Amino acid sequence: MRTVLVVLFVFFFLVLTIPVMFVEWIIGKFNPDVKDRSSIKIVQWAFRCVLFLSGTKITVIGEENVPKDEPVLYIGNHRSYFDVVITYARTPGLCGYISKKEIERIPLLNIWMRYLHCLFLDRDNIKEGLAVILAAVNKVKNGISICIFPEGTRNDTEEDFLPFHSGSLKIAEKGGCAIVPMALNHTEDIFEAHIPWIHKTHIILEYCKPIYPKDLPKEDRKNLSNMVEKVIKDTYYKNQELV
Repeated sequence: MRTVLVVLFVFFFLVLTIPVMFVEWIIGKFNPDVKDRSSIKIVQWAFRCVLFLSGTKITVIGEENVPKDEPVLYIGNHRSYFDVVITYARTPGLCGYISKKEIERIPLLNIWMRYLHCLFLDRDNIKEGLAVILAAVNKVKNGISICIFPEGTRNDTEEDFLPFHSGSLKIAEKGGCAIVPMALNHTEDIFEAHIPWIHKTHIILEYCKPIYPKDLPKEDRKNLSNMVEKVIKDTYYKNQELV
């Protein structure tokens, strides 16, 4: 039943908001800031509805660690499609996600994602990947947070983590923003652990203390990727038994 409710809600949201997309487009021509703020409120409301219908209970730890008055680079582990829904529903300001190129082909969803400053990455094209990183740096410099899952894809293996790709951290280094590591536990239990059914699940989301690359000693900056990965892993394993 939860699966049916979520699918129906997403379908009707995308279809019924077609006129809203047009209105948002018009608003953006005259006042992009108003469009940004209204678009994020609409999508966050929709994501909260999806979480409610899916029976997802969220325990949030460390939300006070997220800076509210500056853009940040969110870095998290990735085991579920719901990771985006869970984390985006809680962002305090504008935030674009870096997503795989294939998602850009989904009609209507791709429009909302562009409205929300999301970027699409072709993981097999190194040149395009660099362009996406530079575009993300530009967004950070313009006050828009970025979220990326540096494992590069959703982890559907038996391992807790896939190797982290360090290139994504250049967004924080070049953009001059803080890195906020995020650890998500049990999100695969919502859907991926028993496809095609959605199950009621209690998940843990912890925001770790922000890391400012510019404030680190030179040697630590060289090992920034390992540092962030260790913070996320340590937090994940610490919270794994929480229910």
